[in-house]
Amino acid sequence: MNYEVMEALNQIAQEKNVNKELVIETLKVGLLSAARKRYGMADNIEVEIDPGSGAISVYAVKQVIDGEEGSFTTIPVAQAQAIDPAVGVGSTVREPLNFADFGRNAIQTAKQILVQRVREAERDKIFDDYHARIGEIATGTVQQVSRGEVFVNLGRTEAVLPVKEQIRKEKYRQGDTVRAYVSDVLKTTKGPQVVLSRTHPKFLDKLFHLEVPEVSEGLVEIKAIAREPGERSKIAVASKEERIDPVGACVGMKGARVQAIVRELSNERIDIVPWSQDEATFLSRALSPAKVVRVAVDRKDHRMVALVGDDQLSLAIGKSGQNARLAAQLTGWHIDIMTEGEYQERLKERQATRVPLADVPGLDEQVIESLKAMSVETANDLSAMPIHDLLQVPGVSAMDAEKIVQASTAAVAAALASYRAAQKAAKAAAKAEAAAAAAAVAAEEAAAVEAAAAEEAPPESTPVDASESTPAGEVAPGAEETGGAEQLSDALAAAGPETAQDAK
Repeated sequence: MNYEVMEALNQIAQEKNVNKELVIETLKVGLLSAARKRYGMADNIEVEIDPGSGAISVYAVKQVIDGEEGSFTTIPVAQAQAIDPAVGVGSTVREPLNFADFGRNAIQTAKQILVQRVREAERDKIFDDYHARIGEIATGTVQQVSRGEVFVNLGRTEAVLPVKEQIRKEKYRQGDTVRAYVSDVLKTTKGPQVVLSRTHPKFLDKLFHLEVPEVSEGLVEIKAIAREPGERSKIAVASKEERIDPVGACVGMKGARVQAIVRELSNERIDIVPWSQDEATFLSRALSPAKVVRVAVDRKDHRMVALVGDDQLSLAIGKSGQNARLAAQLTGWHIDIMTEGEYQERLKERQATRVPLADVPGLDEQVIESLKAMSVETANDLSAMPIHDLLQVPGVSAMDAEKIVQASTAAVAAALASYRAAQKAAKAAAKAEAAAAAAAVAAEEAAAVEAAAAEEAPPESTPVDASESTPAGEVAPGAEETGGAEQLSDALAAAGPETAQDAK
């Protein structure tokens, strides 16, 4: 009997992947609950289970009294001494209880508690195991697809691949093998539920760890990842050893390594660029395949301006701005892409629309001097100044700060509108002038063509006097000879070859 109990406990621990000691403690709790159901209380019940032999003993701890009748908590001294001769009145003794006295219902209660506690322990174990695997890749089989969500069987538990974590172009069927990134683990009434993702940027990172030995060994480091799942990704890599080309290591021989990842991601295009500590160089590489002429860095606003040629502008921006967005994600900077002419125009506009602090209504000399001490030189700087920084100026309250920011913003907007209106008028005037010049050139060309045509026209024919015409019946000189030759030729042709030979 004891051997069978231990075998059952060992089997439960192995099947549910829980600790054997936990199963034994759970059995003790179940037996205590059964005793409580049988006797109405269990405060004085003790359960002992020998892990080696599997012997189970249940005792009721009773107080020895002087009398002939006892209760569930007391025992007469005579009965107590039959159990332990050394006990006396006032001491305690442990009286063994028989399982048969518990009854079937009590034993069934103990079984239910054992099953429930073991199930809870199993769920906690699964939760802890998969919670420790957050950030890793898990592989499972599609169990079902419901309302777009894909439920994946991971073996010990069930995982869900939500719609927002799926690559848009992918379709899943029951039985398909799915490899995804473990992004979270949730506790539900049905047990722990693992949340998977195939769109997470870290999924791409882990795939490179699986496919590229240099990455998994730490020789090549992935510095940054930008991704639009199913469409395009950019990854920045750096090598810890000069002899290793980080881009070549990730691409592999004839692109074998990166192509394996591309297939896993449903032909998602992957750009691998070398990382650089210099922000301008890194941005130039991040905007590939476009060629960047130069980069202007504004560290104060954490913004960079990439200047490209006119023929490279659309390539740098990409389809629907995709290339620019990915480059901004990869570098972590705000990015503007423009041509050199547009950049110079912007600088010119910024310089022309600088508004002095003295032109901002409501600013006295003392406040202006305090602002200049804080490196705020113009209303343009003041309009971008946070309220909490402006409150550091002596004599400026919260209400004053809001009014100052509003006034400076309005002043800058007015200057900008005035400058742009002037620029628009200047462009319109230049356009009109260019149109007038073009019209003048066209008129000159038309006049020249008309003059040339007049010079090339033939002179008018002179009328012939009737007295000088050829008399009737006479043939003009040369006409007779020509006419006779034509008649002879026609006659020879009509007579045939022989006649023509005789004529010759």
